[in-house]
Amino acid sequence: MNYSVSEEDYIKAIYHLQRDQQTVSTNALAAELKTRPASVTDMLKKLKTKKLLHYRPYQGFKLNPEGRKVALGIVRRHRLWEYFLAEKLKFGWNEVHDVAEELEHVGSRKLIDRLDEYLGFPRFDPHGDPIPDNAGKMHVKNQVKLTELPLNITARVSGVADQSADMLELLKHRHIAIGTNIEVIKKFDFDQSLEIKTGPGIFFSISKQAAQNIFVHYELEKEFRCIAKRSA
Repeated sequence: MNYSVSEEDYIKAIYHLQRDQQTVSTNALAAELKTRPASVTDMLKKLKTKKLLHYRPYQGFKLNPEGRKVALGIVRRHRLWEYFLAEKLKFGWNEVHDVAEELEHVGSRKLIDRLDEYLGFPRFDPHGDPIPDNAGKMHVKNQVKLTELPLNITARVSGVADQSADMLELLKHRHIAIGTNIEVIKKFDFDQSLEIKTGPGIFFSISKQAAQNIFVHYELEKEFRCIAKRSA
């Protein structure tokens, strides 16, 4: 079944809101899409008619299995286009989202599967978010927030929660991207800011607010073995 651009925007927004709560409210969806609650109600009725969600007035709503399948297809298209724009066309990671928002509505499955193959079946987009495969399955990273990283452990940036233009501009200014090696040198009690190291002789402070939105991956057991060896 084909869906309009507006319907796909609603389906994707519901999918993202569902991650944090079992059901979604009309007001929450209206705020996410910057529209009126009355418009949301009208669209929910359409999506219910198309058998994509469970919806009862005044009781919240959520995607049913078919709706989630459609949502994952949209997310897959969006994140593959982001990867293509960043890796092949060299767009900045703060530029790819808005362009991918338009390209995600190109619904040809054959095109998207060919794009996936051309890109080498990437598992994660430029922001570290998992890319669903053609069956809707996603690879899960073992990652923590930068604020939770133990001191003096080398980790690798694996994702960004806040993908606003301001946050991505900050990361670009600090030369922090997916795959950047990063180490927390000190945590300050006064404002919970962190002193971090991103390379030889490269030290700077970062706020708690920013650090909470940066995800990192590290091999804890390996690091402990290296520390123990240095201490012996």
